[in-house]
Amino acid sequence: MSENILAVRPGKTIYREGNTLVKVFDESYAKPDILNEALNQARVENIGINVPKVLEVKMIDGKWAIVSEFIEGKTLAQLMQENPAKKDEYLEMFVDLQMQVHAAKCPMLNKLKDKMNRKISETNLDATTRYELHTRLEGMHEHKKVCHGDFNPSNIIVKDDGTAYIIDWAHATQGNASADVARTYLLFYLNNDKETAEKYLDLFSKKSDTAKQYIQKWLPIVAASQSVKGKKEERDFLLSWVNVVEYE
Repeated sequence: MSENILAVRPGKTIYREGNTLVKVFDESYAKPDILNEALNQARVENIGINVPKVLEVKMIDGKWAIVSEFIEGKTLAQLMQENPAKKDEYLEMFVDLQMQVHAAKCPMLNKLKDKMNRKISETNLDATTRYELHTRLEGMHEHKKVCHGDFNPSNIIVKDDGTAYIIDWAHATQGNASADVARTYLLFYLNNDKETAEKYLDLFSKKSDTAKQYIQKWLPIVAASQSVKGKKEERDFLLSWVNVVEYE
C-alpha cells in the first residue's frame, strides 16, 4: 500500500489499488459521516455529471474505508500550477463545471439550510450574532440545486482526453447555489490566493448572471458554518468574515 499512497490528510489516507481508489478513515471520523459521504457520492453518480462510482464500503484493519473507481489524470490544481499561462482558461472550465453541478437535481441529498442552521448553532459566537446569522439564512431564497460544499481545483480530476471528474462529495447538499459559490471563494482565500478568489467571483457572477452582492450576502453565513471544524488559524480567519459584515 505505502508505494501507492496518493494523499494523507488529517484523519484519512487515500491510496490506489489497481483500478480502485481506497479512502481509509481513522477513529476521528464518525461512522455516520463516513456512510453519509458514500451515500452522497452514490446519489450523485446518476445526475448527469462525471463522478467516480462507489464500489464498496468496508472495514480495513478495523478502520472504515470507501472504495471507488480510480480516475487516471491530474487535478485541476496541478494543471493550474504547471501551466500558469493557461490559468484563466482553467478557471473558465472550473466555473463551467460548478454551474453544471448547480444545474443538476438530486432530491435525496440533505438540505443545505438545515446543515447551516445546525452548524451556526454549534459555533462559539455570541447569541446576538448567532440570531443575526440564523435570521439572514432564513431570509435567503429556497433552491434545490446540488451544492458540492468543497468545490475547489484539487477536487477536479482531468483525464488526458480532457474529461473532468468531480471528487470528494462528503459535504454535498441541495440548496442555494450562491452558498456553494461563497464557500469556493473563501477556499481560495484560505489558500492565500486572493487574486484568484476575486477573478473567480467576477467570472461566476458574469457567467451565471448572479449579482456579486447576493453571493457576498452568503459569506458571513458560510464562514460561520465552516468555522466549526478545522485548524485554529482557519477558524480565526473565517470568523473574521462573520464579524466584519454589517447586518441589514
